Amino acid sequence: MTALDQQTSARQSSLRASNLALVARTVCASARPLSRADVAAATSMTRTTATRLADELVAGGVLGEIEPDGGGRRGRPATPLVPGSRLAAVGLQVNAGFLAVRVVDLRGRVVAESLEYADLVESDPEATLDRLGALSARVLAGLPEGLRLVGAGLALPGIVAAATGTLLRAPNLGWSGVRPAELLDPAAVAGLPLRVGNEASLAARTVAEVAPGRPGPFPDFVYLSGEIGIGGAAVVGGEVMAGRHGWAGEIGHVCVDPAGPACRCGSTGCLETYAGRDALLAAAGLTPASTPAHLAELAAAGDARAREAVTAAAQALGVALAGVINVLDIPTVVLGGHLAQVADLLRPELESRLRERVLSARWTPPAIHAAKNIPAPGATGAAYRELAGVLTDPARWLP
Repeated sequence: MTALDQQTSARQSSLRASNLALVARTVCASARPLSRADVAAATSMTRTTATRLADELVAGGVLGEIEPDGGGRRGRPATPLVPGSRLAAVGLQVNAGFLAVRVVDLRGRVVAESLEYADLVESDPEATLDRLGALSARVLAGLPEGLRLVGAGLALPGIVAAATGTLLRAPNLGWSGVRPAELLDPAAVAGLPLRVGNEASLAARTVAEVAPGRPGPFPDFVYLSGEIGIGGAAVVGGEVMAGRHGWAGEIGHVCVDPAGPACRCGSTGCLETYAGRDALLAAAGLTPASTPAHLAELAAAGDARAREAVTAAAQALGVALAGVINVLDIPTVVLGGHLAQVADLLRPELESRLRERVLSARWTPPAIHAAKNIPAPGATGAAYRELAGVLTDPARWLP
């Protein structure tokens, strides 16, 4: 083969890969099943090309077909295309209060999962990851035959060096300089490479996408992940803003009062010392074993201490979020975790504070939304991230 022939072959291969990805993304992004004719129209391909590519993707499991709905129309009904059900990814999560394993397919369905609650504050990394590995191995052992795993991701509540997969620091776990891929049994992720990421950044993907490749209702938003501490992420155009080193979003450690309480991170007056779950419950006179739902009941019933705790948390959130909105011009805020459970109580005071502090509020008032109640959303987001790779390069997964 001449050099010219090689270049031509490479261009054709690249074009095919690009077109396969376009077809896969078009089907996965649609809120309704698409026919091959629909795909051709949406991608400006010929019907023949769109059909051939779709057939390849169906054969490889990237796309699937469902029974056609005649809808009363004449002629043979078109066979609708949907995301495939034979490819899935493993999402793992370690948080201060639980371990989670979740297997999600390209349709966004949870194929298998397990959630184990535990107190992991100041835990031993090796012992904890051994425990996570055992939990994951049990989940993977029960997967249906024919399911192909394409990737594995781990969500952790701290600063992660993505290039090396190192958890640099997780104050609420008490972990520093941990390389999970070296401690986790390969069998726990079916021998796949493990990608580690920040829990809040990965959880934000479950708001940015309602299923892998399908956009959620907000293209731009600030996400707060509420657990024992508070994580955060800024999403623009459906993509999480990672920052220069991938460490962006640590809103829980934004100082709202320099003279405030000491934080596990070593600073004082951090947002999570007022609005983190344990801090919020303690301020209401409740123990860590209590729940945000109980706090909400007390506040709604007029309990003075509970209402004061919610007001203080809302005020602290207002200070931190106003700074983020003023800098980034993203007036949509989505509250996750325990913050979502008390969002209705937080909203009046929080919106009032943001109207006072956000310069552009006169024209675009900040809006506060509660995320859907998904246990361990970081695990789901970790799986979504791995499945995004299939939609970027589906040719890799074809026979």
